Amino acid sequence: MASSFDRKTVLAGSVHPKRRWLILFAVMLAFLPVILDMTILHIAVPSLTLALEASSTQVLWIIDIYSLLMAGLLVPMGTLADRMGHRRLLLAGLVVVSLASGVAAFSTTSAMLIVGRILLAVGASMIMPCVLGIIRRTFEDPRERAMALGLWGTVGAAGAALGPLIGGALLEHFWWGSVFLINIPVVLLIFPIIAFALPRKEAVAPGKWQIHQAVLLIVGIISLVFAVKSGFAAKQPLWMVVLAAGVGLVALSLFVRSQLASADPMLDLSLFSRPTIVTGIAMAVVTSGALAGVELTVAQELQFVLGKSPLEAGLFMLPIMLAAGVGGPVAGFLSNRFGLRAVASLSLCAAAVSLAVLAQSDFHASSLLVPSLLAVLGLSLSIGLTASSIAIMGAVEAEKGGAAGSLEATGYELGAGLGITFFGVVLSAIYAASVVVPTGIAPDLAQTAMHSIGDTYVVAEKLSTPLAIALIDAGKQAFSTAHAMLLTLAASLIGVLALAVFFALKNAAPET
Repeated sequence: MASSFDRKTVLAGSVHPKRRWLILFAVMLAFLPVILDMTILHIAVPSLTLALEASSTQVLWIIDIYSLLMAGLLVPMGTLADRMGHRRLLLAGLVVVSLASGVAAFSTTSAMLIVGRILLAVGASMIMPCVLGIIRRTFEDPRERAMALGLWGTVGAAGAALGPLIGGALLEHFWWGSVFLINIPVVLLIFPIIAFALPRKEAVAPGKWQIHQAVLLIVGIISLVFAVKSGFAAKQPLWMVVLAAGVGLVALSLFVRSQLASADPMLDLSLFSRPTIVTGIAMAVVTSGALAGVELTVAQELQFVLGKSPLEAGLFMLPIMLAAGVGGPVAGFLSNRFGLRAVASLSLCAAAVSLAVLAQSDFHASSLLVPSLLAVLGLSLSIGLTASSIAIMGAVEAEKGGAAGSLEATGYELGAGLGITFFGVVLSAIYAASVVVPTGIAPDLAQTAMHSIGDTYVVAEKLSTPLAIALIDAGKQAFSTAHAMLLTLAASLIGVLALAVFFALKNAAPET
């Protein structure tokens, strides 16, 4: 409760009015390695697939394990930050990220890379709730907070878009592991800045961090998300999916009961009774899911189908980066000027329209249509994601900033993890139904080639030149078909979300 806190310490903006923008700059720097890890790997998927001879299932887990684990860890880490201090947990998270990056960079097998990604998820889950919690505590004025979250959104959107470009530049000169190794100099550069800028003394929430409650929540979320992922992919036996779902539901039920019965709950469940927070989380889940799925699909289209190098693919996606970089401040300004409801709904509508037109566009053409559509997509999604932050963080008290920030971040990670799985499964299904394997290829190789376009290229290396060319051509045609259908699906999902947000935010408080 607010009365349990030293208000002068909690409200960092009140104590350090001249330092609040320096504090914002510091936490934005801390967020940079986390956001880079979310998207920089997308551009390296073709390279690591061939280098590690990873199957389509292994590739999905290499990408997805990061979001899956963060979805389970973010809320416990957010409540831990409220109790032990955001500064301490944030700095510890940066250390874990740098160590994990070394493990991932020098992986020699798919299993080792998955372990590296697990460690990266642990470090990132320590950082993300602290960033949003510090912003909420530092900026009490709603208008200033909207601008601060807009600037934070710029780092998130621009960093996500910069990921493929940086990854492409690194892969042009180094091996695929360099996309992880880049984190280490970044952390070494920003660590002292953050240590200096953030106040050493800060109020912490009363009570102990209940480890058994944290374990219940982690097991519940991860088991349930695993069941959903496995059910989508149909890669696991039915009994395993049912067992995971059962374990997840039981664990979450026990967690909810423990929160309702506890005098010092880990998570204030009353936050879910606030429509603005629920709407913001829904925006985060759907928008980040669609964005992650689209980015991964476009990156593969550019390299596997159009034959672009990783750097060329990154440059092709440059309009998304540039537009997303200005979306955050624009969202803050427009929300203060026209209200959150209008900005959130219209930005999502613009994203849906751009995706629908992209689905029918020819990526081979040299016109400005595709780059323009990518710019509209980057700008509108950046505004939409920032709007979700403004909605959530504006609906909670400062002392609950860590918990609310962890809920928002969980929405992003659940969306990204489930989005990649959902789009990956749908892509594989459409691809398998569309690809026409040339005659003369052994049945077992033909079956493998139908799994994904990456598998098609792996199989082609084992064939004679005429058959290899024919198989790759068939794969390119099938992937383009699947690509168009996926973009259309993403447009539909975001269009439905725009309509839902318009009605859900009807009675949102003006200061939100």
